[in-house]
Amino acid sequence: MPMRKKSSDHVRERAARKIAEIRAAVSALEFICSGTLLERRKVCGKPNCRCAHDPAARHGPYYEWTRRHRGKLVHRVVTAQQARFIHQAIADHRKILRVLRQWERETIRVIETLESSKR
Repeated sequence: MPMRKKSSDHVRERAARKIAEIRAAVSALEFICSGTLLERRKVCGKPNCRCAHDPAARHGPYYEWTRRHRGKLVHRVVTAQQARFIHQAIADHRKILRVLRQWERETIRVIETLESSKR
């Protein structure tokens, strides 16, 4: 039995260290949002415009942000400045989801070390 207790203590200590790192990573994030950000270049439809014949001459870039809001898909054209902000917020959203999964795994490890009460 002493070997098991030492092992359980080690698992809990390791989990506590990992969770402290995860909390620090979460607290470093400022803005988060979900969705997809696309950069598009478009053809205007005028037959004499260069964009009709040369893909490198297409108009844009135009930025489009798509996300779910209250169960519905919301699509919005945003400015280049907004696109830069959204790009970082989406990356941070993905990061926070990753670290929350890590936090859950560490919590499960701790739960598994706890002895179940005898009935």
